[in-house]
Amino acid sequence: MSMQQVTAILDDRLANAGDTLPLAGHVDEDGYRLGEHEFTLPAGLDYDLMLTNAGEGILATGIVRAHVIGTCDRCLEPAEFDLAAEVDEYFLFKAPSETESLGDDEEDVDFSLVGDDHTIDLSEALMSAVLMETPFVVLCREDCRGLCPVCGQNLNEHDCGHAAQAEEERLSESPFAVLRNLKLDE
Repeated sequence: MSMQQVTAILDDRLANAGDTLPLAGHVDEDGYRLGEHEFTLPAGLDYDLMLTNAGEGILATGIVRAHVIGTCDRCLEPAEFDLAAEVDEYFLFKAPSETESLGDDEEDVDFSLVGDDHTIDLSEALMSAVLMETPFVVLCREDCRGLCPVCGQNLNEHDCGHAAQAEEERLSESPFAVLRNLKLDE
């Protein structure tokens, strides 16, 4: 999944360790894909970040927000939701050598590099944040009843009766169905 490039130019405002620079903007992204799901972004993405010179690199933290439209996994109708995802990306000024250690869990350290032209590409960090916040199961509403497995009727709009019929059949075929006639008060 690639999105249009969002580049930040690192200038004198981030020259020294501890310097910060707020960065906010909008990306006119149409949509994205996650697994079998396709999502549209009718209003694009908005981001509000803080770039911090952390000594050995630039730390980009903040929030990316979007209104997302996908397809409900149960009834196949449109499903809309708003998401606010945390951005947390580290851009090193230079790649660490094999002998340099980045910390106790250096295999878990994720970073990008500052470009030779003193820029950082934030697009991957923004899209990663959006993907991490996108629900795995997309629902139009929390109590979506889905589609009837017999006739395909959207059960949110009309109950065709097949679900109750199928449940009754399932219960009557159960080996414990005879217990329904058991009278405990005798």
